[in-house]
Amino acid sequence: MQKAIIRTAALFILVALAIGSAGCAARSINQVLADPTRYRNREVKLSGSVVNSFSAVGNGAYEIQDSTGRLWVVSSRGVPRRGANVSVRGTIREGFNLGTLGDLIKLPQAIGSGVVLMESSHKAKN
Repeated sequence: MQKAIIRTAALFILVALAIGSAGCAARSINQVLADPTRYRNREVKLSGSVVNSFSAVGNGAYEIQDSTGRLWVVSSRGVPRRGANVSVRGTIREGFNLGTLGDLIKLPQAIGSGVVLMESSHKAKN
């Protein structure tokens, strides 16, 4: 009886860990852009190279590209340089806008009218 309880508990823990790690598994940009409502307000991990970047006073945005597409990332932690390879985690948002900062900072229209990743962390590699 005791072994059955231990086995059941171990199986439950294993399934919970698998589900938790799958929730933040790396995705392609195309997967996110093809069905943004599926990923909206969920944390995802994306990897790619930085093709554009803009920053002001420690905040900014950068565009990453992988073999499937491009996506803008909004950051309050600074932005990686153009050409850097990055792995980024964050939350997908649709229809993002900069509020009153939008009048002061002229970023590409795609940031304000489309799907963006609100960065929680990134790792840049050369």
